[in-house]
Amino acid sequence: MWRRQVAALARHGIDAVAVDLPGHGSRLGGPFSVAEALEVIDAAFPPDDGDAGADRAPRLLVGLSLGGYLAIEYAATHPGRIDGLVAASCGTRPRGAGLAGYRRLAAAIGRLPDRGRGLNDLMVRVFLPRDQVADVLAGGVALDVMEPVLGAVGALDSEAALGRIDVPVWLVNGRFDHFRIEERRMLRAARDGRLVVVPGATHLVSLARPEEFTAVVLGAVAELDRRAARARRVDTARTLPDGVSGS
Repeated sequence: MWRRQVAALARHGIDAVAVDLPGHGSRLGGPFSVAEALEVIDAAFPPDDGDAGADRAPRLLVGLSLGGYLAIEYAATHPGRIDGLVAASCGTRPRGAGLAGYRRLAAAIGRLPDRGRGLNDLMVRVFLPRDQVADVLAGGVALDVMEPVLGAVGALDSEAALGRIDVPVWLVNGRFDHFRIEERRMLRAARDGRLVVVPGATHLVSLARPEEFTAVVLGAVAELDRRAARARRVDTARTLPDGVSGS
């Protein structure tokens, strides 16, 4: 589902890795847990060599929906591993009556003869452009982990986690995303946050409006590059002898 973004980043000379979360894609059929999901995310980044961030290219973590909630949790619990975060389609806290309703719905769908595959495919075709449908369905549909995912995400406190993240955060939502109802609250929780609302997009914003979403990601990469260059100039100036200019 990240095919377009990965290709666009490659055209700009930016390395990008799309990972499959537990129970999804190449891990379809396996169990889901937050702990394993965070391990999968962490394994996508090269190990630090003891001086995190000093001489490496800036690292941007991008997550959508479930991936957005997990990306927020990863950023909060793994300081120094990333330099920026794009958390999309996760603009409300998964709790209370809303979460309970989704869990009941997931349980009902899971009792259908096809475990909800037909309903899922129909909704994808209704809400996404035709050329994006194949991207969604190509990796399979993670029907078996719907209930475990909802239970696990409901145990996260994304609002508190945002307050612990010490890197820039881009909160991205589609204009018609039903998950954006607390986006301002989430924005206020972030230390260094900004909110981007993509016109015309629904929940799967990266698929509904791929060009616009890719532009947000590229803008975030550019911002991280500018910050890294500024930090290098400051470090260089600090190491120069008195009276020597680094310009």
